[in-house]
Amino acid sequence: METFASIFARAAARKGGGAALRDLLPKAAGARALRARPDDRYLAEMTKCVFRSGFVWQIIERKWPGFEEAFGGFDVADCALLGDEALEVLCADERVVRNAAKIRSVQRNATFVLEVRREHGSFGAYLAGWPERDFVGLWGDLKARGDRLGGQTGRFFLRFVGKDTPVLSPDVVRALIAQGVVDREPTSQRALQKVQDAFNTWRAESDRALCEISRVLACSVDD
Repeated sequence: METFASIFARAAARKGGGAALRDLLPKAAGARALRARPDDRYLAEMTKCVFRSGFVWQIIERKWPGFEEAFGGFDVADCALLGDEALEVLCADERVVRNAAKIRSVQRNATFVLEVRREHGSFGAYLAGWPERDFVGLWGDLKARGDRLGGQTGRFFLRFVGKDTPVLSPDVVRALIAQGVVDREPTSQRALQKVQDAFNTWRAESDRALCEISRVLACSVDD
């Protein structure tokens, strides 16, 4: 496995220099910003990521004001109380994408957010308190306790709300394979732990955020 400095140098050469590469790097939100974000905005972003999965993102973005209206601004308590009749009405609502399983996930994820609120005070406090060195554990918790929040959906959710995490895009996976961390897309807990260990090593070496390391890895491989 190469040092992060070596990987960064190769990525910089491909992207026109260190300054150009640094301009491409995402930024993670700090703990204070995560705690300040209201729970309804976390539920809204969960919903947006669930509906984007396997679908054309631009359509979800275009229809998003209708989602906000249909789900009452994603008030967590109200969404958690959605019953079968209300969900059936939403499944026929033209303001949203009428996918019954994904519509029902809003109620289940609202219940998840409420559970976390009881445990930690807010969903933002839960995310802020989860250590970055255990991002695989956070991925697993979202998958186990949320609905349709496994895999890339949960990772994109974390990235979009600002929680520091890698995203295992095809280019990142290719880079991890090239580094000998894994030999295929990591799905098993053993393989994911190898990914965790590699990122923790690069993070300790570079003092960079996980999301930055993830983007540098993606930029380090040929198109």
